[in-house]
Amino acid sequence: MIFIAVRFTVRPDHADRWLDLVDGFTRATRAEPGNLFFDWSRSVDDPNVFVLLEAFADAEAGAVHVASDHFAAGLSAMADAIAATPEIINVEVPQQGWGAMAELAPTGV
Repeated sequence: MIFIAVRFTVRPDHADRWLDLVDGFTRATRAEPGNLFFDWSRSVDDPNVFVLLEAFADAEAGAVHVASDHFAAGLSAMADAIAATPEIINVEVPQQGWGAMAELAPTGV
């Protein structure tokens, strides 16, 4: 699986609308056959920072994503709203999707 984490610093005047701005891009990416997950989070320390965690089944699925029309449209829409170049971690890992955490499980369930 290709695992990607991207940290976006958004201009303050766009921060409260960021998830709306990326909604079409998010929905289109989640609909891709090779997409495993595509999840946004907002920083608890800085309301102008958003983190995207995404994964694709393999390098081919990642390449299809980057070549898509919605990828180009998403980047174009985001360019006017970001305050800095996003930071990225992109790695290949030997699993498909999320696994169970071995060190923690719910009690009393």
